[in-house]
Amino acid sequence: MVQEKGTISIHTENIFPIIKKFLYSDNEIFLRELVSNAVDATQKMKRLATLGKYNGELGETNVRVSVDAHAKTITISDRGIGMTAEEIKKYINQIAFSGATEFMEKFKEAKDANEIIGRFGLGFYSAFMVAEKVEINTLSYQDSAEPARWICDGSTEFELAEGDRTERGTDVILYLNAESEEFLERSRLQQILDKYAKFLPVPIEFGTRTDTEEDGEDEKGEPKYKSVEIPNIINNTTPIWTKAPNELTDEDYLKFYSELYPMSEEPLFWIHLNVDYPFNLTGVLYFPKLKNDFEVQRNKIKLFSRQVFITDEVKDIVPEFLMLLHGVIDSPDIPLNVSRSFLQADSNVKKINSYITRKVADKLGDLFRKDRKSYEEKWSDIGLFVKYGALSEEKFYEKGKDFVLLTNTKKEHYTLDEYNAKVKDFQTDKDGRLIYLYTNDAERQDSYIQAANKRDYDVLIMNSPIDNHFMQHLEMKLDKVSFKRVDADVVDKLITKESEAKHALSEEETNTVREAFEKAIGNPAMKVEVEALTETEMPVTITMEEWMRRMKDMARLGGGGMQFYGSLPDSYKVSVNGNHKLISRILSTSGDEQAQLAKQAFDLALLSQGMLKGADLTAFVERSVNLI
Repeated sequence: MVQEKGTISIHTENIFPIIKKFLYSDNEIFLRELVSNAVDATQKMKRLATLGKYNGELGETNVRVSVDAHAKTITISDRGIGMTAEEIKKYINQIAFSGATEFMEKFKEAKDANEIIGRFGLGFYSAFMVAEKVEINTLSYQDSAEPARWICDGSTEFELAEGDRTERGTDVILYLNAESEEFLERSRLQQILDKYAKFLPVPIEFGTRTDTEEDGEDEKGEPKYKSVEIPNIINNTTPIWTKAPNELTDEDYLKFYSELYPMSEEPLFWIHLNVDYPFNLTGVLYFPKLKNDFEVQRNKIKLFSRQVFITDEVKDIVPEFLMLLHGVIDSPDIPLNVSRSFLQADSNVKKINSYITRKVADKLGDLFRKDRKSYEEKWSDIGLFVKYGALSEEKFYEKGKDFVLLTNTKKEHYTLDEYNAKVKDFQTDKDGRLIYLYTNDAERQDSYIQAANKRDYDVLIMNSPIDNHFMQHLEMKLDKVSFKRVDADVVDKLITKESEAKHALSEEETNTVREAFEKAIGNPAMKVEVEALTETEMPVTITMEEWMRRMKDMARLGGGGMQFYGSLPDSYKVSVNGNHKLISRILSTSGDEQAQLAKQAFDLALLSQGMLKGADLTAFVERSVNLI
C-alpha cells in the first residue's frame, strides 16, 4: 500500500488538549476502553466463524496486555477481526460527531470522562490521555487483506502505511507521556485490570506465570519436570450471572460472593436476576447481614455492561433502599460510557429499577410464606432493609406490608395485621386510637416496660437507625394507630382510658408537694406535675413527650427540616405520684428534711433513666448512705 499522511477529521484543533488535560483525572479508563475494543473485535471474529463467514482457523483468541518499562510502552493485542487501511480511515480518522461547535458546547456540560467518551465515540482516543504517541498495527481477517500501520503523535496529523503484522488481529501500542509513567508499573495495571476486566467474556492475558510440566524420564524411569512460562489469565470469563440458576449450587453463589467481597460474612440469601424482555438484565443480588449498620453497606452493587465493569455507584439504577444489597447487575441496555444524566432520563433504567424492586419483594414474600421460622431468625439482619424499603418505596410497601415484622420485648414476631389483632382489646384509648408502645433501649427503660407489662400492655422493640421514620410512616398508613415510647409518660397516661384515677391530696397539699420538688430540683426544664397513680408505681417518674423526643431523635439522625428541634434544650416532665407513701412522708416533714427526701426521690428517677452522672451521682450515693 502507498504511504499516506493526512489530518484527522475532527473539525477542531482543541480535541487533544481536552482529552489530555480535562480527562486526566479519570485517565485509568484508557485501559478499560482499549481492552473492551479488543474484546469486541475478538467476539465479532468468533461470531463470523460461527455463522460460517470465516473458514480459516480461529486459533487462540486471548487478548493480551503487555508492558515494556524500558521502551515506556503498553501494548494491547488481540486476534480479532482486524482492520484494513480503509477501515482505519473510517473508524479511527473520523470521530463520531458533526463539528467543533457542537462538541465544545456539549463538552462544557459534561461532568466526567465517561460522559465525554460516551457522547462522542472517543473510546479509542482515550489512549491519548496517557500517550504522547499511539500506533496501530493491524491485519484484517478478510481474504487477501494487507497489514496496515497507523501512527499519531497527539496532534491532528496521522501517518498511515503498510504494516508488518502477519496474523489476523490488532496491536495498539501506547508510548506513554512523562506524566503517565505510573502505568508502567505492573501493580498499577493489575489494579485497573482487576477493576474493569475481571469478568470480561474473552480471556485476558497479563504477563506469565511459572508452572511445571513433565519432561521425559530420568535414568531410573521416573518422570522429570521442567519449569515453563504460561500465560497469566487474569479474568473469569463465565461469572455466575452468565449461567442459568439450575446450573449453580449454593456453594457457587457463596464462592462468588467471597470473590466479590473478600473477608465479608456469608450473605443470608440471594436473588438471581435474568430477564430478556422488555430489556436485557442479568445479575445476582445478595442480602448481607445488616444488623443496624446503615452507612458502610452502601455502594456494594457493581454495575456491568456485557461483563465490563462500569461503576459501583448505582443509585440511579436501583432504588435507594436497595443500595443496602450487594452483588452484580449486568445490562447491555446500559452503555459502557454511562453518564448520570443518561441514567436519570433513560426509560430502560426506570424499568430496570421497577423490575428489581418487584423481584426483591417477591423473594422476601416467598421466604416468609414458605419458611416463616427461618425468615424470623433472619429478621434481625434484614429488618433494617425491609423497613427502609417500606418507607421509601410505595410499591415495595404495598407488597412488603405482608412480611414486615414487629418484634416485642419477648422476642415474638408479628405481621402488621397480627399485631393489630393482638393489642387492640387492651391498648385502645378512650378516643378509639390504638397505641403501640415501644422501647429503643430495653435495658435502660426496663422499669417502664415492667410497669406496662403489669397493665398487660405489650411493648415493641424499635431500635434501628430508621425506626423513628418507620413508625411515622406506619402512623400515616395504618388506621388510627399511634406509637408511644414506653417512657413518654407515666403508664396510666400512655393509654388514656375513660375513668381517670384521682389522688387523695388536697389542693394545698398538691401545691406543697409541687413546690418542694421544684425547689429540690432547681431546673426549670423539669416541669413538675402531681399525678394520680397507683401506690405500687414509682414515687417519681421522669418522661419526655413522644413528639418532642421523636423530633429530637430525627434531628440527631440528620432528618431534613428537623435541625430546629435538635437545637431546642431538653424538656422533661417530672410526674410525682400523689398516692405513694413516700409523698405522704414528704408532706409530713419540712425544711431540710423535706428538701432532702424530695431530692432523693427525684435522683432515684434520674438514676432509673441513666441520667444521674458526675457530681450529682456522687452526692446521691453519699445522701443514700446518710439516709440508711
